[in-house]
Amino acid sequence: MTPALEPLRRIAAYAVATDDDGRVLLVRASSRSGTPGVWSLPGGAVDHGEDPNHTVVRETAAETGLSVAVTGLRDVLADMRSLPHRGVTIHTDRLIYSVSIRGGTLIDRVGHPTDLARWHTRDELAKLKLRQFTADALGLGAASADLRPEPAPEFPSFYAYPGPDGLHRAQRFAAYAIATDAQEASLLLTRIAPGYPGEGRWHLPGGGTDYGEQPGTALIRELVEETGQQGRLIELLGVASHRDAASLGPEGYPIDWHGVRAFYRVVVDAPTEVTVKDVGGSTSDARWMALAEVAALGDDLLTEVTAEALRKAKLI
Repeated sequence: MTPALEPLRRIAAYAVATDDDGRVLLVRASSRSGTPGVWSLPGGAVDHGEDPNHTVVRETAAETGLSVAVTGLRDVLADMRSLPHRGVTIHTDRLIYSVSIRGGTLIDRVGHPTDLARWHTRDELAKLKLRQFTADALGLGAASADLRPEPAPEFPSFYAYPGPDGLHRAQRFAAYAIATDAQEASLLLTRIAPGYPGEGRWHLPGGGTDYGEQPGTALIRELVEETGQQGRLIELLGVASHRDAASLGPEGYPIDWHGVRAFYRVVVDAPTEVTVKDVGGSTSDARWMALAEVAALGDDLLTEVTAEALRKAKLI
């Protein structure tokens, strides 16, 4: 049995870099880490307010000595990892990016959580001890060196903590759906309830993921809770990062919010009458709208992240 450990959450970003010979860049955990000698993709935690695109560039440079440029988003994964020596269990939402090398020289680091950075062939990867998220990201199957709790510990859906400036901070990972009918003629939207940031504006269905929950699973659950619709996950479209430095919601005091949101294409094969099941929550209304009607709404009637996601999906 896994001992009772304090649950924590974090968001992190990682790089998949390959050279001209097809080798993959990995870093080795040092004796200062919870899994010494185990290899993983370079990367690390997203700082409060930081765009994950910047995180992956910054962390890769720090751990490997190489400068990289983000070329695309590969996947979003979530996992739990118990660290008894630290007394914690950490749920991490991991954004996996493809990157290209711009320059630099590989470095070894002394006294840091990772100590080596090396290029490895596919044959060499099969012989290494890998973190499970790294094996998953590279399509290598089970290779876990992590201790995982079962079941997931309880963790509040809303968690704010005092920041260095005295203002409460909250960092949240969420998954949202660009949900259409099978003919892609109508889009499913929700309206933000009074008292919540963005109240009255139309928003994409979805929301924060639970502790231990994969983003795709969370999204399908949220779709049912918010609208009563059964959806089918099609593809990951992208990730957006947004910071509201003094958001005011039902808590009644300003919060420095940092939201990282994954957007997925979802198809509802058999649309039904929309029903908001989460009564008293952040959603006051939900409805199907023709795409022409959505395009005519204007940015003042859409949340910022909704407008951004719909533009990227080329729907408005």
